[in-house]
Amino acid sequence: MDSLSEHQTRFWMDKAVQWGQATSPSAQQDISQHMQSLGTFLQQLVHTLQTMSSTTEAMKSFPFVGQFLGRLCWNPYVTAEGASRRLLLQCMWLLYSAEPQNVVEHRANVWIRSLLCHLTSEDEGSMVYALEKHAGFPPQQYYSESLKKMVALLATEVNRSHITSSACLERCMFDSIHSLSVTCVPLVTCPEVAPLIGALLKHYSLCRCSNLSEEFIKAVNKAWLSKKLMMEVEAVMALWSTSLPSLEQAILILLERVLSDPKVMQNLETVVADSLLPKASALHCHIFLIVNDVFRNALITIEENLTLRGLVQVFTSCFLQIRAAQMPQERLPLRSFFPHVPHNLLTPLLMAQSDVPQHVWLEHLSWIGTLLEKFLSERNQEEDSGRGDKAVFEAWFLLVQCGHWIDVAAKLLVTVGSEQSKPLLFLLMFYHHPTNRGQQSTQHNMVARQAWSDLRSLFLAHTLSPDRLSAVNESLCTPSTNFVLCLLLNFAIFSQASTSRVTDVIQKVLTDAGVRCRAMCMLCFMHERLKGDSAVDARLTMLEERLHTA
Repeated sequence: MDSLSEHQTRFWMDKAVQWGQATSPSAQQDISQHMQSLGTFLQQLVHTLQTMSSTTEAMKSFPFVGQFLGRLCWNPYVTAEGASRRLLLQCMWLLYSAEPQNVVEHRANVWIRSLLCHLTSEDEGSMVYALEKHAGFPPQQYYSESLKKMVALLATEVNRSHITSSACLERCMFDSIHSLSVTCVPLVTCPEVAPLIGALLKHYSLCRCSNLSEEFIKAVNKAWLSKKLMMEVEAVMALWSTSLPSLEQAILILLERVLSDPKVMQNLETVVADSLLPKASALHCHIFLIVNDVFRNALITIEENLTLRGLVQVFTSCFLQIRAAQMPQERLPLRSFFPHVPHNLLTPLLMAQSDVPQHVWLEHLSWIGTLLEKFLSERNQEEDSGRGDKAVFEAWFLLVQCGHWIDVAAKLLVTVGSEQSKPLLFLLMFYHHPTNRGQQSTQHNMVARQAWSDLRSLFLAHTLSPDRLSAVNESLCTPSTNFVLCLLLNFAIFSQASTSRVTDVIQKVLTDAGVRCRAMCMLCFMHERLKGDSAVDARLTMLEERLHTA
């Protein structure tokens, strides 16, 4: 042993024997006098054990280590001192084998578990019993404080081990990391253990040479999802980076919550932000891509679902806000997050509304509409129809992600003229009713223009036209329902029509129960997005009341 002299070793072994369990005043006084130097020796012992490649090597090089540590652990005056107890636990952790290779290591594990039981048991003769008897220290208080200190010690060791072990110059902690994760499985819902759980997760994300128990990952994920475990944001992200099933489960739970409860739409942004998925996505590109894959597959299945589209839009908006707040050197290029769409579409669609002056919103949207129309036309001419369809879907998916510009387009359609409406109507129709390779685009454009003209007349003309009312009513029962409904609600909210006119139109065209249900869903999302404007808020509330009583 290079770091420990034979004289030192013999001196402290003799002291441990002399002290026994510190039942005499002279032994207690001697312990007090030597406590600081004992700590120095134990620290040297820790460093020495760290250089050992296995427990077997440690036992051969340091034969009396078990007897020495055992005697000290049975001495309540030694273990009551925080620093000494920390070092003793550290030594035992270094001697524990996650996967014993021989009888020596197996017996060492049994012995270590026995010592830990002694340190925490209330049985007569245990350390806790001695502390209560001689010092009046309540066991429950001891357990809580001892657990916190043990967790702090182990968390510190775990945080340091990925650095000290990386060069493979000291004893690798990887088997201990796995063993420690197994030990934590029954304790994952214990608040005091949360720092250690976080340290283990972050350790694995930084050092993939070690491995965590699968049972540990499952237990942590279950406890966190059921809100029985509170972890730092970094620990949650490390969990998702470590375990793809945990990430997928978090995404699916968010999806299920939003799709199954209409009331969630009223505070969707808060729900999405609290899921931590946008923040994790901004920091880890692969998490963003996985979240988007789940959303993409869901949209393929239920493309018309308005709630799902709202979720995708809000998630992307939260992600972009968090990314914008990052330091420039921390940001990955946007192209890394959106690899499937042309750059010329990506740039204008991902721009925040606040980055574009309001007086040029119409020009900006016309630019987007022109780019998108050209893109779709080029895809229609491709010989490989499968490739073209995929490209069209990805362009539409980006439009759903950037739905804030669709919201602006719908609002502008209330006030713009006929010529200015063309690119806006195209964007709105493609968003609500994407078609494969544009075969129905001409028909859809005609429907869009007619619906816009009818609604404009109903809300802006002096008298209601029965023909226009009938036309809108019929269009709400066609495949273009969502498009017409979106236009209708935007006219109802943002036009200068009187409240009585709005009420009259709504009651006469929204006669179908299914369409009213869709309208309520749209209004919930619009209410969340537009809150803050008192006039708009009053109009939205009025519309919701009318739909409820219809």
